[in-house]
Amino acid sequence: MNRLIGLQSLMLEEIEKHVKLVPQRDEPAEWERVHIASCAAIGHILAEKRGVDAELAACACAAHDYGRIVTGKQEDHAQAGYEPVKELLKRDGRFTDEEIEIIAIAVKNHSKKSEIGSPIEEIVKDADVLDMYQHGYELPREEQKKRLKTMLSE
Repeated sequence: MNRLIGLQSLMLEEIEKHVKLVPQRDEPAEWERVHIASCAAIGHILAEKRGVDAELAACACAAHDYGRIVTGKQEDHAQAGYEPVKELLKRDGRFTDEEIEIIAIAVKNHSKKSEIGSPIEEIVKDADVLDMYQHGYELPREEQKKRLKTMLSE
């Protein structure tokens, strides 16, 4: 099984586990399930277009909201996901320590839409915004709207 499918399966299990642990959530589990898969697909395409490791980018996109999955909260979910996603990926055993850190940093920084990060971080930020847009979610922050406008003009 490739690593992306394995990680997405693991993320689905994590959603089910944490929905039971934290039933009051800012986003429904249905959105989390859709968002991990569609962000990964968008991230894969963006990575190929930009000459970045597509599998690693797609995995970072699939994992980027792990903080919200664990806590149930939107506020500070990016920072909240940093350590838990590292622990999850380490336990999973599919990724090297370097890859785990790349994914974890992308998770931690994906909400900082106005800051420029590594190529993987930028793919995660762009995939997140595009996915919200394609599913009709409102982009409440100016930095999200600006990123979307840039993406749609490419």
